[in-house]
Amino acid sequence: MKAKNPDRHAFWREACALNGSITPYVVPHVLTFGAISAVIVALTWYSESTFGVRIGLEVAPHEIAGAALGLLLILRTNAGYDRWWEARKLWGGIVNQSRNLVISGLAYGPRDPEWRRRFVAWGAVFPHVARCSLRGEPPAPEVARLVGEEGAAQISASAHMPSHVAYRLAELLHEACDAQQLDRFAFLQVDRERALLIDHIGACERILRTPLPLVYAIKIRRFIALFLLSLPFALLHRMSNDWLVPLVTMLVAYPLMSLDQIGIELQNPFARNNLSHLPLDDISATIERNVTGLLSRLEANTERLPKQDRTSAVPVVS
Repeated sequence: MKAKNPDRHAFWREACALNGSITPYVVPHVLTFGAISAVIVALTWYSESTFGVRIGLEVAPHEIAGAALGLLLILRTNAGYDRWWEARKLWGGIVNQSRNLVISGLAYGPRDPEWRRRFVAWGAVFPHVARCSLRGEPPAPEVARLVGEEGAAQISASAHMPSHVAYRLAELLHEACDAQQLDRFAFLQVDRERALLIDHIGACERILRTPLPLVYAIKIRRFIALFLLSLPFALLHRMSNDWLVPLVTMLVAYPLMSLDQIGIELQNPFARNNLSHLPLDDISATIERNVTGLLSRLEANTERLPKQDRTSAVPVVS
């Protein structure tokens, strides 16, 4: 993946952007609180003009409650961001381990071209399978392209797709070791890289299957609802026109609802339908391109060797 340079002139474009923004998700809720606020203002005006009853609350409790609510929302957003950041680091580990696995297998494993192609194919298919497993999807088309329709069907039928791929890689390493084409020390080194892939995917599954506690989300949303429903009473008679109260309520509701929704979106960094999800398709394609490109270069260098040296010489990547 080619790194993108930050756009130093993107302030207004990003400030007004809707694509990738949380705004479309929270606008209906913001408008709902605005409408409720307008009803409260209308009922208050009717009560005061008809019965002479003045309705209102002190604003001081809302100032204290607002500070506490902001702190809770920040804690929730940070908790969601920690999950996103950890998932990002874990997939960085999958990138590194996939490359290390294939490099070690090609460097220390058999010189047999067929064994190498199979090993690289199963190594390249792991990130695709891991991505689909985390998203609850069947194997992607790239899987059948790399290991064939039969291999893709076996992966799809397995109880845990990444474990099946890791098992096939272990079989290839065991096959090379039994044929005495991979010494025991090299076998342990390469197998360690393979095992770390399962460690990384297991950590990703921990993030996926342990969302933030539901009781925490319920309490925060109740707090938001109570705060915004009572806010119009605290704003009455404190503005030049009481009909500005719904507008102010919506202006307060927008950041509160946005922070709450951001925490929800960051809980699952793997799902396609979540905003700012990890670009797992691009990451998987990059890993595949790296490891298959390495094999292609090795094969090209092997072809340039004299025929009698092809099975014994170690190809050098230039």
